[in-house]
Amino acid sequence: MLGVCLAGTAQYQDRDSNGVPKTSATAPPPEARVDINHASAAELMKVPGLTRSWAERIVRFRPYRTKQDLLDRGVVTSEVYDRIKNYVIAHRGHE
Repeated sequence: MLGVCLAGTAQYQDRDSNGVPKTSATAPPPEARVDINHASAAELMKVPGLTRSWAERIVRFRPYRTKQDLLDRGVVTSEVYDRIKNYVIAHRGHE
């Protein structure tokens, strides 16, 4: 039961009490973020803090429901996730 509760709250970890994502003042608007489900490794490398090896891991382990999946599924380390979380987004379909 606890696992289910924790899994449900994990996707909202980077949101404030109103459900709005917490982002830094320098984060790009959502439409300018790089989509981790559709971007090529080269496009992902434009994200500050991402190396070619991390970008290739992101491509290899697709698809993602949310960007939090990168951390939850061990695709990137927490240090890498903290560097990139304000610059990426996870779209489910082509938009």
